[in-house]
Amino acid sequence: MIANIFTIIMLSLGCLFFIAGTIGLLRFPDVFCRLHALTKSDNLGVGLITLGLLPQVNSVSMAIKIILVWALLLLTSATSCHLVARHERRRQMVENDGNQHNNGNNNK
Repeated sequence: MIANIFTIIMLSLGCLFFIAGTIGLLRFPDVFCRLHALTKSDNLGVGLITLGLLPQVNSVSMAIKIILVWALLLLTSATSCHLVARHERRRQMVENDGNQHNNGNNNK
């Protein structure tokens, strides 16, 4: 009974964090703010859902599998966020470099 209530609370909180991350993705102005909101809230949401699922498993091997999936999600989330942020930063640098060259000595 207590395990079921704990599971419902943790799953609900995890879903709320996913919703908050989605709202941040849609509402924030630039890529870096969107990435920050999305990765932080998604990681916390997955952690809460993992905590909510652990009391419902029947074996230790299933609990280990759930924890490994959670760890893999944390790793891939951080890696993909880093790659998207690095691509955006490089795009901004190329864009700014092109604007500096066009506004420089090319006034003939």
